[in-house]
Amino acid sequence: MKDKEREKYSNVMNEIKRRTNVIHSFLNGERNAMYNAVNVELICLQIRKILELIALGSLVANQKIFLKKVHNLQKMWNAKLIIKDIERINPDFYPKPIFEKPSNLEGVVNELIDIKEGYLSKEDFIKVYDNCGKILHAENPLGNGIDYKYYEQHIPIWMEKIKVLLNSHTIKLLNDKNMYLVHMQENGKEGSTVYVFGLA
Repeated sequence: MKDKEREKYSNVMNEIKRRTNVIHSFLNGERNAMYNAVNVELICLQIRKILELIALGSLVANQKIFLKKVHNLQKMWNAKLIIKDIERINPDFYPKPIFEKPSNLEGVVNELIDIKEGYLSKEDFIKVYDNCGKILHAENPLGNGIDYKYYEQHIPIWMEKIKVLLNSHTIKLLNDKNMYLVHMQENGKEGSTVYVFGLA
């Protein structure tokens, strides 16, 4: 990936960070829409957008395809179809969460260890995306009503899983044989940092 494309992926991650900060400002009471139902709905909208950015991130190296998929998202509401559509183009689109530990190998600073649990899996992605979508339209006054308590209880769990997924992860971009290591936060840096590892 050229520096320009690496910067594009970093920009996507930084957009996720900004939207995450908005969510936390509502969760900790710093911001308030004056009506709790609206607070929850605003948060769920931001979570949906974060998930869409996660799904689209690996396509940034091809602007034409990226823009086409952004346009498609305006018509697609089913998370399974979104994942299937992007997976068809880039089977390795989904971030792989890792943690790093000092390596004993000569010339290797850190070993990258896969995180096995506690992160937002593809199955979680589908569930969270669909759940957030259910409250983005007007409530049916003749129905059972929206269980806002469910969302209040689960939003912090979803956000923690997204954090574990992205905090430190590797990614393969479309039409790129390299692997990229991404740190969402590093000491002294405001934005995300993307490192390239040549595999070819």
